[in-house]
Amino acid sequence: MTTATVGSLTGAYTIDPSHSQIGFGARHAMVTKVRGQFNEFTGTGFFSAENPAESTIEVTIQAKSINTNNADRDAHLRSNDFFSMDEFPEITFASTAFSKADAETYSVTGDLTIKGIAKSITFNLEYTGTAVDPWGNTRVGFEGKVTVNRKDWGINFNAALEAGGVLVGEKISLEFEISAIRSGDAA
Repeated sequence: MTTATVGSLTGAYTIDPSHSQIGFGARHAMVTKVRGQFNEFTGTGFFSAENPAESTIEVTIQAKSINTNNADRDAHLRSNDFFSMDEFPEITFASTAFSKADAETYSVTGDLTIKGIAKSITFNLEYTGTAVDPWGNTRVGFEGKVTVNRKDWGINFNAALEAGGVLVGEKISLEFEISAIRSGDAA
């Protein structure tokens, strides 16, 4: 394995979904977090180490691929109560701004579209390393997370609990660990 510096990584990249994860966590019954992930997604981007403002990211998630390790809950999340996946089969993110926060962290702003509603979100993306894999591919890693309010995207379902509170929290943590393969030098 070889490593590279951030400065030598300018180029086009494709997310490797088999070595990446797009996950989430939501408070359940006011006492615990239920975690899940999306198993099907694609993404591309251009990373400019010299001028981060030229960097871009686009991700498309197949909403039906939601997986919380509970078939009944997953079916409910696919329904009109939550994601309305028959009508809105994809969740997308397209960056609109990219800047350097510190030596290994970037601030990314972009439009997250869920259920046809686009809202701007901003999160930090931490550079976690680079390697050349056994097949000669240059891989770069990034990790990030952000907390959003699901009601901003019209995901309003809830149920009152007998002892007070609600079944599903409004705040959702989105977490991603990305391995991307360099696919070229141009944007």
